[in-house]
Amino acid sequence: MEKPKKILAMHKFGDLVFKLRGGIWTVLFLIIFITAKPTWGSFRAGLIFVILGQLLRFWAAGCIGKYRGEAVGAQRLVTTGAYALLRNPLYFANGLIGAGWGIMAGLKAFLFFVIAFLAVYVFIIIPREESFLRKKFGIEYADYCRKTGMFYPKTFPVKIRSVGYDARVLWKSERHSLWMTILGTVLLAVKI
Repeated sequence: MEKPKKILAMHKFGDLVFKLRGGIWTVLFLIIFITAKPTWGSFRAGLIFVILGQLLRFWAAGCIGKYRGEAVGAQRLVTTGAYALLRNPLYFANGLIGAGWGIMAGLKAFLFFVIAFLAVYVFIIIPREESFLRKKFGIEYADYCRKTGMFYPKTFPVKIRSVGYDARVLWKSERHSLWMTILGTVLLAVKI
């Protein structure tokens, strides 16, 4: 296969996984739930990560406005607020929530989640999104990548202003995620 055909096939696969990310997230939770053997101690420890993840999602979602969709896209390059610290705060937040559920459920569930999260998000979805952003925003995106880590801060900006933060986005775009996070957490608590 020629290199451009391989790249095109990888992009199509990345687009498909991106489109199905909500369903993939549901499957990940169901596997965690099925294998769960929570205790009150593991539940409390995991709850800290779930709450931190949801708070980070609220912050990141309000910074970017419209972000839900079935296709990779961006109206503008957001580099303020949570995006001044991490390039992928929404995915990092998902990782915190999933890791929290895994901690609640037990070691097997936690390890399963970490491996699945890395495989799906770090090796498929994020590279597809970053390829799109690199093409759309060019040098501006390359400069942003040099300054900002995928999941960790490379430096701590003096000011982390959330320019254009819009809390109304939380009701429009985040309420589904919030309800699913609450439902998943309650289901794991019931299993104790």
